[in-house]
Order: sequence, then C-alpha cells, then structure tokens
Amino acid sequence: MKLATQFRDGRRFPFHIIVFLAPAVIVYTMFMIYPLVDSLRLSLYTSDGRGHETFVGLDNYHKLITDPLWEPRLKGAILNNIKFFAIHMLVQNPLGLLLASLLSSPYIRGRTIYRTLIFTPTVLSVVLIGFIWSMILSPLWGISGDFFTAIGLEQYAKKPWLGLESTALTTLSLVSVWQWVGLPMMLFLAALIGIPDELIEAARVDGATGWGVFWRIKFPLILPTVGIVSVLTFVGNFNAFDLIYATQKVNAGPNFSTDILGTFFYRTFFGQQLQPGNPTMGATIAGVMFLIILAGVLLYMFGWQRRITQVEL
Repeated sequence: MKLATQFRDGRRFPFHIIVFLAPAVIVYTMFMIYPLVDSLRLSLYTSDGRGHETFVGLDNYHKLITDPLWEPRLKGAILNNIKFFAIHMLVQNPLGLLLASLLSSPYIRGRTIYRTLIFTPTVLSVVLIGFIWSMILSPLWGISGDFFTAIGLEQYAKKPWLGLESTALTTLSLVSVWQWVGLPMMLFLAALIGIPDELIEAARVDGATGWGVFWRIKFPLILPTVGIVSVLTFVGNFNAFDLIYATQKVNAGPNFSTDILGTFFYRTFFGQQLQPGNPTMGATIAGVMFLIILAGVLLYMFGWQRRITQVEL
C-alpha cells in the first residue's frame, strides 16, 4: 500500500521534519518521559523490599498527606520550598532586571566585563559554591565576621548563619540568589537590547524621564520575558536540591529547617527518612513535586501567557 504523501490542498507531507526530529524525540523519551511515567507508575504501588510490587492506587499519596510520620515532613518541605521560591522571585529577579537595565545603558563603561563577572557564578559547581560560602559564613574563621565588624554591625559578626533554624534557609536562599542572578540578568538584557531605539528616542522627545521610559516603554515590551523568567524560577526552585545538600547535608539541618522537597525525596528514596530505602514513597514525593510544577506551568500557559497575548493584540 502506498503511503499518502500529499494533503488534499496540494501540500506535501513533511517527512523531512520527522526525520530530523526523530533522534531528539527518541533520546528525550528514553531519558525524560519514560523515567517520569515510570516514577508516576511506581507511586501507585507498594514494595515488600524484595522486588515484589502491589498496586495500592492513591494510598501512598493519602499516607503522605495524612500519616503523622510523613505529614509534618511534607508540610515543612513545601513551606520551605515556597519561602525559597519567594526570596528568589522578590530578590533575584528584580535585582536581575535592575542589573540588566544598568548594563544595557551605553553610558556605562566596561559593560562586558560587568556582565561576565555577574554571570560567572552560574557556571561554577554548586558544590564549590556551597563549600566557599560555608567557609565565608563560618563563625570561627569566616571573613563575614570582619565584614560586619567593619560596617559597625558587631552583633552579627559571630552569628552562625547556617547553624540557626531562624536564619539557615534565608541565608542559603540569598547564596542561591548570588549564584543565579546572572541568568535572569542575561535574559532581561537580551530583551532590553532588542527594543528599537526609535521608540525610546520618541519617548524622550515627548519629555519622558528615564523612569518613565522604563516603566511605560521598556517594561511592557519585556513582559513576555518576565513571564518566562518567573516560570523558570518556579521550576528551578521546586527542583532545587544541590546547594542545600552541599551545605547542610542530607538531613537539611539544623532540625530540617532547610528541608525542601528535593532533599525530602532524596532521604526517602535512598533510605534515610523514617525507614530503610522506600522507592515507592520516594516516587510518591516525586509525584507531588511533578504535580506542583505542572500546576505552576499550566498557570503560566493559560493565565499569564494568554493575558500577554491579549495585551499585544
């Protein structure tokens, strides 16, 4: 039987597109889609530890949400994740936008050097970042004490920022902001540079101030980039794991005060949470992470993106 290679309107079927896309689709399916689907499948089963699985439906999710052994850890991890994300949204992204606005100005000399210096931490190893900041913030030999003393804040000089429940998560969030602020900065910078100079010049001719040009001309034009940066921040923060693991180890101390969904999942899946290795409950936590991230992405797609499209029309 001969395959139809032409549509009724005369257009030919794009077999060449399928040929070029097939390798990427196959690799992505093998290493991303299949593990994700299999993890969701595993969350619906329970294991006896010897490889025998029994289908239990949503019982694992019910246990995770209601069991007094699991519910406090899940609730604490989610709340910490929300705080971790909020600090990035309220500090990292506005700071990245500010830096991008400054470095897009033609009146600042050495713009390329500043961009490189700010972006450099994003390409460094997270383990290296965690180790360095642990040394900097050490109350015994860290240089943070000398810094606070120099600016007249001696009461903070010997404070164990990573050793107190009240400050550990906020401190690690700000360290993460320092490392990753270069990424939103570059995205915002690319959007700002792409704005036609004619629009800015016309606004200045009409008497607009620097702030007026930014708020009424530049910011509305980069709103799609703001949405992309926001959803990337959301996905990245609810997938976070490495910095907290590198500095606070697997128990996300002190007293689980820096515990987020990533570290909670790791402890559970590899047997350091409540009971020896529990892959089914680990997969259940991974399922919760997937549902939270999916909800955020769908909210962006059908809320923010649709609103931006309507504004452009």
